[in-house]
This record gives sequence, C-alpha cells and structure tokens, in this order.
Amino acid sequence: MILAVGTLVTAPLLAATRSVPVIFVQVTDPVGSGFVASLARPGGNATGFTLFEFGISAKWIELLKEIAPRTARVAVLFDSGSPVGFGMLGAVQSVAPSLAVDISPIILRDPSEIEPALAAFARGPDDGLIVLAGPQQIIHREVIVAAAARLKLPAVYPYRYHVVRGGLACYGPDELDQHRQVAGYVDRILKGEKPADLPVQAPTKYELVINLKTAKALGLEMPPSLLARADEVIE
Repeated sequence: MILAVGTLVTAPLLAATRSVPVIFVQVTDPVGSGFVASLARPGGNATGFTLFEFGISAKWIELLKEIAPRTARVAVLFDSGSPVGFGMLGAVQSVAPSLAVDISPIILRDPSEIEPALAAFARGPDDGLIVLAGPQQIIHREVIVAAAARLKLPAVYPYRYHVVRGGLACYGPDELDQHRQVAGYVDRILKGEKPADLPVQAPTKYELVINLKTAKALGLEMPPSLLARADEVIE
C-alpha cells in the first residue's frame, strides 16, 4: 500500500493506480477531488483522513476579531494553485459582513511578492491577516510570518509551526494525531480489510496556540477567556 500526504501527492498516485491501496492524510476535499465516491463509502482503492473543512476558515476570522476587535480590513493570503484555496476564501467572505470586516484576497504566487503585496495592503491598526492552508503557505511560512511582524499585522494561521516561528495565533487540527490514526488503517488493510469499506475520517482533535511574545510586540492584550481556551501558550 501507499501512504500519501496531501492532495497534490494523492492525485497523481490515484491517476497511476486504482488497484494498490492508498491511504491519504491531510486532504481537504477527497470527494470533490475525485479520490473517493463518498466519505462513508469510499468505494475504490483509497481512503484516509481529511485535514480541513472549508468552514474552518470562518473560525479564523472570528478568532482574529476576538484577538484584535478593532480589525476592519483583513488580507487573506491563499495559493490559487491549491485545490482548497478558493473554497476557504469563500467561507471567509461569507462571514466577513457579519463581523464588519472588508476582505482583500492576496494570491500567493512567488515568495518575493509576499511582503510587497502585504505592504501595499497595510494601512494602519485596523488591518489584519489570515493565512489559508496550502503547500505554499507551509513552504514560505518564515517569509510570511516575518512580513506580518514587520508590518504590524495581527495574523491567524492554520498550523502550529507558524506560531512557533513567531506567528500570533493558530487554530486547526492536530496533524500528529492524524498520522497516529493512519497506523490503525494500515493495520486493518494489512489484515484483509478493503479501503473501499473504510470511511474517510475527519479530524477529532483541534489545537489553539497563541504566541504572547508576538502579541506584546503588536501591542495586543489577549482576552483571559481566550488564553483559558488555548491548548498552548508560547511566552
């Protein structure tokens, strides 16, 4: 069998074989991507674990408003080449009016364009940033985090390692937990079960991580209720 990490890896594998069992992880939309017939009954040679639902990006803008209540303009950094980028952007745009926030999408094409694009957006203390999930956002995370810091943009990220690198806050699935669960599916398939009969599973463990050092540098005071909910606080 083959373990595939991410949509961009899973797609060519399933184009190459529909007989070898494939277990995927960190895939956002396996039905829409054509990997499985349905989440409950995959029906082919692939099954696995989803990472994000599009709607989680709505949680990110809500979190940003909780951290920085005066935020009125938000840049949304996304990778147009990622299959999930536009879906997540749509979820952000759907809730923005209820939060009195204007959304400015910024497409990530080249790392050299990140800071100039954010600098052109940033005007003052009412601005913020949401970084959507995608491979380019992972690869260039240090560039993105550094640009947000220099421009004094409160930012919410999808992954813990953004916050470890100096990002302000993140909320998302525990990736390590999902990889641990993969071992169970590997064992079951090796013992004779078929991927077609094993349902695709959604995340069951999420984590909220906050970087207090970054908050202090931005002049933000974290609400005590938010700190109480955090799974990890970096000081």
